[in-house]
Formats: sequence, C-alpha cells, structure tokens
Amino acid sequence: MEKVISKNRKARHDFHIEESYEAGIVLTGTEVKSIRNARVNLKDSYAKVEGGELFLYNMHVSPYDPGNRFNHEPLRPRKLLMHKKEIARLAGKVKEKGYALIPLKVHMREGLVKIELGLARGKKKYDKRRDIAERDQKREMEREFKEKQITG
Repeated sequence: MEKVISKNRKARHDFHIEESYEAGIVLTGTEVKSIRNARVNLKDSYAKVEGGELFLYNMHVSPYDPGNRFNHEPLRPRKLLMHKKEIARLAGKVKEKGYALIPLKVHMREGLVKIELGLARGKKKYDKRRDIAERDQKREMEREFKEKQITG
C-alpha cells in the first residue's frame, strides 16, 4: 500500500516530465517522523549525480518538535538510493541539454520513504500558456456537460 505524503505540483507546471523513477532515500530518525507528519516541502528541490551517487538538494523537512538536540538540518543534501546502472543512465541523460532530475512526490511504501523522480525538460512560457488554455477549455466543457445532464 502506498501513502502519498507530498506532491510537487509546480514540477508539472514548469517541466515536461519524460520519464519517472522511484528511489529510496537515506534519512535520520527525526526526518522519518517529520515526513510521516507530512512536514516536507519539495518546492525548488532537485536531484544531482555526484561521484556515481545521487543526491537530493533543497528538500525541506521541518524539524521534529519532540526531537530536541537530535534534530536534523532541514535543508541538508540527502542521498538517494538507486541501482548503479540506473544512476549511470540518468547521469548520461542529465548531461544532455535541458534535462533535470526533479522530485515529483514523496510517498511511503511498506513503511519506507520513497521519492518519485522525474526526468524533466523545462517548459517555455508559451508551453505553459497553452497548457493553461487547454485546462480551462477542458474545465469549461465539463461544466457545460454537467449543466446539460442536470437540465436534460
């Protein structure tokens, strides 16, 4: 069973997500407790391959209130766990122009915290405007359809 803890809504607005991957994450005890309480923010976070290892930057995990002196640093870089071949493949793709690794969501599966990473390419302004127009048009069509069902 999977429990979604946090989603990065801005990611799908700012990027074209081409592929997604699941990765484990190395955490301390107070971080896990804080994440279970949904005190995590993925905004402006990204992953980077360094020395054959994958790290997540700018993911804010609020300090756990009862954690006192054992608490963690909220914005520390966190190591992500993936197979070596997958990391090497991602490193090759990220070196291509315009690609980035963006966390899409944090979820728990069987008691373990997992991160869903998206291989993303940045959107241009006109792409964002087109997406907004399509979404508005779809919403308008659904509204008209509902009105027809109610009256007809």
